[in-house]
Amino acid sequence: MSRPLERICLARRRSNNQTRTRVGLIKNRERDMALAPNVATSADPNAVKQSGRGGGGTGVVLILAFAVFFLLGGVTNINDLLVGKFKPMFHLTHAEANLVQMAFFIAYGAFSIPAGIIMSKLGYIRTFVLGFIIVAAAAFLFIPASAAASYPGFLAALFCIGAGITVLQVAMNPVITTLGPVETSHSRLTFAQAFNSIGVFLMVYGGATFLLGDEQPIDAETASEAQIQAYRVAEGASIGTAYMWLGVLMLVIAAVFWMYRSAIDHAKADDVKLEGTWGLLTHNRRVQFGALCIFVYVGAEVAIGSNLMAYLAEPSVMGLGLQAAGKLVAMYWLGALVGRLLGGFILRLAKPGRVLAIFAAGAISLIILSAVTTGALSGWALILVGFCNSLMFPTIFSLATEGLGERTPQGSGIMCTAIIGGAIVPFLFGTVADLSGDIRLALAVPLICYAIIASFGLWVARPATA
Repeated sequence: MSRPLERICLARRRSNNQTRTRVGLIKNRERDMALAPNVATSADPNAVKQSGRGGGGTGVVLILAFAVFFLLGGVTNINDLLVGKFKPMFHLTHAEANLVQMAFFIAYGAFSIPAGIIMSKLGYIRTFVLGFIIVAAAAFLFIPASAAASYPGFLAALFCIGAGITVLQVAMNPVITTLGPVETSHSRLTFAQAFNSIGVFLMVYGGATFLLGDEQPIDAETASEAQIQAYRVAEGASIGTAYMWLGVLMLVIAAVFWMYRSAIDHAKADDVKLEGTWGLLTHNRRVQFGALCIFVYVGAEVAIGSNLMAYLAEPSVMGLGLQAAGKLVAMYWLGALVGRLLGGFILRLAKPGRVLAIFAAGAISLIILSAVTTGALSGWALILVGFCNSLMFPTIFSLATEGLGERTPQGSGIMCTAIIGGAIVPFLFGTVADLSGDIRLALAVPLICYAIIASFGLWVARPATA
């Protein structure tokens, strides 16, 4: 989840380029989306009207932009560790623990369209700086939440972080494309997206060591209220410290970007046009099916990543402690990175719809294998689902928006909003686990999601009828 808005509006600039043919648009969109990053970290590199000329300091800003891709990939997916951390810390049910992802991803649905409107008014660089400031302010909210050991306080801070990252995602890829010649924009984006995936793996792995390093379990039934509160404050201290430094770093990056704002041409995004969006959603079956698949894909990826620690801790699976389980969550995201690196080659072997169906079928098979086995085999089968996730978002996106032409921006907006599945599906996963008393049965939730995705792949790959 690898839950980069990662790859959201990739086709917008193409729809404004009147000199290309529609066939050329579709081919370019498929090529670019095959290289796009995961459900947490992308935007629209093609919405930029720019000449490729920059002022002084372009190299500094480009290096900083790569660093931001690295950071935001980790910030988004570190939520998986917070789910595992908060569950014993606040003695939560599975559903209550998954409110972490609901608080974060609900911001995508709430702020995606407003962020696009803001970008059309402020331009890319000012929107970028605004996003940094929002993330920094939200990160500082973790300090009082940690001091008070308040779960609602943490959720509020996560919602604000999600809002800031949503704003950043809208402008992130366009900023990369402006920092150099147009001809090399795709190579810069690919390099930046690689930084994103590496950041996910390293920050989740490192976060498992720092955030989950000192396990001090307490018996809530025998401990006093004062002891429980002291335990929660002690456990939350590392979280507050980590996010405090994140906030400082975001402010520094915002200041540097502002200092070097002349390195980017003073281009502004096109005005956001919402007309026709509802009609596109209600009358275009491909868009409808594609939006549903984005919803369930992001939801399934996040649901597995968020609950993987609890699953690996089960005695019948691997019986791991928090830190060891957290490091294996990083392996889940490493699988997604490997799949993306191989993605360009894989998508040349077969039609995108067939590749999507095969990868979804692979995820279904691994989930079933995990559910019916025990021990390391059960755990690693679920971890390997991360590899199957790797190509799903870009493939679904390109197939769903294929052939929309001038309506591509509206289609992109619909796909963007569908990312809210990352808020809903994990909560359903937790609810099923709580009601059934068996987290294995909750695997039926992502299994159904992947079945829907496989159906979409087969549907778009069907032979055209005369």
